[in-house]
Amino acid sequence: MDPVVVVTLAVVAVVALAVMTITVLIVLLRRIGEAGGKISGPSPEQEAEILAELETARSEAADIRTKAESDAGEILRRSEAAVEAAAELRKEAEAEGRVLKYELKEFRSDLERRENRLAEREQRLDEEARRQAERARKLAETETELADRREDLDRVSQERKAILERVSGLTSDQARSELVREIENQAKREAALIVREIEGEARKEGEKRATKIVTLAVQRVATEQTAESVVSVLHLPGDEMKGRIIGREGRNIRAFESTTGVNLIIDDTPEAVLLSCFDPVRRETARLTLEKLVLDGRIHPQRIEEAHERSKAEVQELCVRAGEDALVELGITEMHPELITLLGQLRYRTSYGQNVLGHLIESAHIAGIMAAELRLDATLLKRCTVLHDIGKALTHEVEGSHALIGAEIARRYGEHEDVVHAIEAHHNEVEVKTVEAVLTQAADAISGSRPGARRESLEAYVKRLERLEEIAVSYEGVEKVFAMQAGREIRVMVKPEAVDDIQAQVIARDVAKQIEEELTYPGQIRITVVRESRSTEFAR
Repeated sequence: MDPVVVVTLAVVAVVALAVMTITVLIVLLRRIGEAGGKISGPSPEQEAEILAELETARSEAADIRTKAESDAGEILRRSEAAVEAAAELRKEAEAEGRVLKYELKEFRSDLERRENRLAEREQRLDEEARRQAERARKLAETETELADRREDLDRVSQERKAILERVSGLTSDQARSELVREIENQAKREAALIVREIEGEARKEGEKRATKIVTLAVQRVATEQTAESVVSVLHLPGDEMKGRIIGREGRNIRAFESTTGVNLIIDDTPEAVLLSCFDPVRRETARLTLEKLVLDGRIHPQRIEEAHERSKAEVQELCVRAGEDALVELGITEMHPELITLLGQLRYRTSYGQNVLGHLIESAHIAGIMAAELRLDATLLKRCTVLHDIGKALTHEVEGSHALIGAEIARRYGEHEDVVHAIEAHHNEVEVKTVEAVLTQAADAISGSRPGARRESLEAYVKRLERLEEIAVSYEGVEKVFAMQAGREIRVMVKPEAVDDIQAQVIARDVAKQIEEELTYPGQIRITVVRESRSTEFAR
């Protein structure tokens, strides 16, 4: 219902109620008047009662009128608020209606556009279908025409073939075989000439390039060598320090040798003591320990143990730093920390006067240069070469060939299988299977055999090889002996009629045992006994 109508009805109701109240009062007054005319006069009590009722009626009428007015005002306020809310709702409804009309209009226009696009697409598809049908018809006509031409060509070919066979007196298979035989013979002769020419040029060029590569590699990376030593010298501030090092009844020197594992030699050399040990890392640790004790002045077993622990940590840090520096110099990254530590320990080890870590770095540079010349992976070659002697860091602790020990270490710490194979095969203890292993052998040999690299004299080297051959030849049944791989391998040829297979094994074991007892040599020596039987006959 409209709020205006509601307000109007409320006002009319209030006015009607007021009129009714006034009417009731008037009727009541008339009745009182009429009663007064008929009766001589009301008593004072009646008049007071009538006046009281009249006053009560007036008061009630006034209250009703006041309440009606207040209710009418409240109704008017509510109606005004309702009118305003209705106006707002009407505005919102009109705005929403406009939005819906706009969206409906846009939707209709979008549908019309889509219908137009679909109609255009259907039209294009119909045109494409007509073109495809026309193309298929033309292709069918072309195929029919080609089939007719193919039949004509086959007929002409058969006629030509019959004519050629009739003229030449040979069938087609015979003519084909003859032609193929002639071409094959000619191709073989030309191929043989080309192969011979290529082989000659390749041999000349290969020798020239190999000489150039090796020469350049040696010239670019040749370094100075140092003398091999198993003794370190420590200079003292005075000879009185020797007594303090020895201690009461030799207590300090015994504690020092027990803790460090190094022999301490105190002789008549003025102001100097000697430390002797075949393990270079342990010898360097002992040297630093003794140096700290001499500088401190307090020498007793407890101080020796404390200084030794500090020196061991210092040497370990120096080894890690040396290994990291070597890898940085070679441009190699991502290597296991244990391998880096073992590599750094080789800075204290020498082989025939050549520092092993320097030898590994030099070999890696040589291998990298050769790999670059041969267009191979230089980083992989450097990695193979710098790790090929890593087993020498543990030869004091683990028995066996340093090549096999190094291969096992590299495999344990996740190196690539090509790197592992290059390590284990660099002394031919394992058959060489990769180019990387061959170049690792070459780089190792170049670095070790270049002039000035090692101090072992030629005379001592020759004597060692001669002695190896003499030991093997001294056994009964041995025919020939060859010392190979710079004395790392001995090939023993035995007479098959004088030595059987079991005796050959006994000779190999006895030769190895005698070499171990009589000679001093680096690494290990392989003894191979070869027993070969041949049967020869002549056909006359």
